[in-house]
Amino acid sequence: MTAGSPAGRPAPAPLRVVVVTYSPGLALDAFVESLRAATAAPLEVVLADNGSTDGAPERVAGGDVRVLRTGRNLGYGGAEAAGPRPAIGGRQQLVERTRGPHDVGVRDDDPRPARVRRADVRGPAIRTPDGRLYPSARALPSLGRGTGHALLGWVWPGNPWTRSYRREEGRPTEGAVGWLSGSCMLLRREAFEQVGRFDESYFMYCEDMDLCRRLAEAGWQNVYVPTAVVTHAGGHATQREPARMAREHHRSMYRYLARQYSGPAYAPLRLLLAAGLAARYLLSTRVRGLRDGAEPTRSADVLDDREGSP
Repeated sequence: MTAGSPAGRPAPAPLRVVVVTYSPGLALDAFVESLRAATAAPLEVVLADNGSTDGAPERVAGGDVRVLRTGRNLGYGGAEAAGPRPAIGGRQQLVERTRGPHDVGVRDDDPRPARVRRADVRGPAIRTPDGRLYPSARALPSLGRGTGHALLGWVWPGNPWTRSYRREEGRPTEGAVGWLSGSCMLLRREAFEQVGRFDESYFMYCEDMDLCRRLAEAGWQNVYVPTAVVTHAGGHATQREPARMAREHHRSMYRYLARQYSGPAYAPLRLLLAAGLAARYLLSTRVRGLRDGAEPTRSADVLDDREGSP
């Protein structure tokens, strides 16, 4: 969203930013600073805190930042669901895990293509701190695509299943996608509330995939907007508890796929999925490359605002 409005129009509503925190350390200070510098829109920052013990949420609280205690570690989806309802704040909500949104929202008079103005969920290009492009816009995983990526993505990132899933060949382009990374996404409130927000049964991982699938099924549009760029310095909780996070990742993937193949007829397939993912998890505890997954792209162009949209 952009500050200021043409003559005769009301001032823009605040952009609510919901951040799930769990002892984030100094990364939270950097996030708040970069957020204020990245947009001229009025902000309402809500820290949904899952039981931080490092004092970081209290250190940045005040003014446009407030802390909402969840009472315990509810995971990502659960903490976001505990956040404020739409009676407070503007029409759009930015959900962030870490640092730095750069005006992912658009004005009512935005000159960019109509397909972007119609977007109900927008996701920016996401860079790692060392400048690599994170695959934040992906296809929804089918059984074949998901299996191929899970088995080969960590050792052969260029395999056809991973390329199809992550859609990272060539230069990133604006357009509709299957799902967007929950590390940073801008959601239309009406769409977010209609589908029931994030599913709290996902403690960590796949809640963004599940949300985007439900949004698309309800007729809303997920759009990748690489002209907006954020830096995602994530992995703070993952680095502290790598074994647990790997376990949660595989649990969440099973939960997502099992729901796509529900009913008695698919019971043998669900058993096969459970066995395969359990074996992959056990292997990931011994092979770091498998636990970390496919590497982000080492060199890729991200559209610059000066170039305009394709």
